[in-house]
Amino acid sequence: MTSPHDTSDAVADTLTGGPPRGRVRTGFGRGVPLPLLVPALVGLAFLVLPLTALLVRTPWHSLPGQLTSPEVWQALKLSLVCATAATAVSLVIGVPLAWLLARVEFPGRGLVRALVTLPLVLPPVVGGVALLMALGRNGVVGKWLDSWFGVTLPFTTAGVVVAEAFVAMPFLVISVEGTLRAADPRYEEAATTLGASRFTAFRRVTLPLIAPGVAAGAVLAWARALGEFGATITFAGNFPGRTQTMPLAVYLALQSDPEAAIALSLVLLVVSVAVLAGLRDRWMTAS
Repeated sequence: MTSPHDTSDAVADTLTGGPPRGRVRTGFGRGVPLPLLVPALVGLAFLVLPLTALLVRTPWHSLPGQLTSPEVWQALKLSLVCATAATAVSLVIGVPLAWLLARVEFPGRGLVRALVTLPLVLPPVVGGVALLMALGRNGVVGKWLDSWFGVTLPFTTAGVVVAEAFVAMPFLVISVEGTLRAADPRYEEAATTLGASRFTAFRRVTLPLIAPGVAAGAVLAWARALGEFGATITFAGNFPGRTQTMPLAVYLALQSDPEAAIALSLVLLVVSVAVLAGLRDRWMTAS
């Protein structure tokens, strides 16, 4: 027997020309193919099981003591400061770069976009080595920074910020560029025809329009910077109080104090969940 709900759905599909293209109305009770259901559940378990195991093995009884130790607070404070500074650097130079890629036609734009997104797929350790070759004391640019200005970036807190910005900024650029491409450029053009400069049009018209995309990209960049490990340890080292961020503290604690490593990992997990919850309207809405 057909339920009233099914009948109303059928009538709605008839009036609108059928269900939306690319979407199949199905459910566990509507003939889900077993060859798709089984690997889907295996994939879900593969992703969820390690996180569940982390929660199960968390030493809840000693967790307050672990999280209030001076070493943890030192690493957490350094992580928050460096991730925030790296996000600020990414905003200052990443938003203009995203605007350039989205609004300006120039030869080699595809190559530039590929280079911008390269840190997303580049192994972080390789990124750290590349930073050393560029900004190290004997690097291509670093030797001039050292001899002219006395600035040395490797194995310093500033080096942590540089390493985190290098791996995190592509997330911001991609998010902002996508938002700019979705935004109507005619508003910006109308502002320029009324006498505003291109920069004024961007600052007064375009930037408010793309603010949600900029905010989402900044959150993603901040979360990526907070969890950065490979480039940081290669370029900045692992010195407590100076370059030892939370991921590095987790790695170090895992070798001598697994319970502390689990506690630190739980903090980073909570931060990641909070970031995902903050972006739920962007990625987690059902459609």
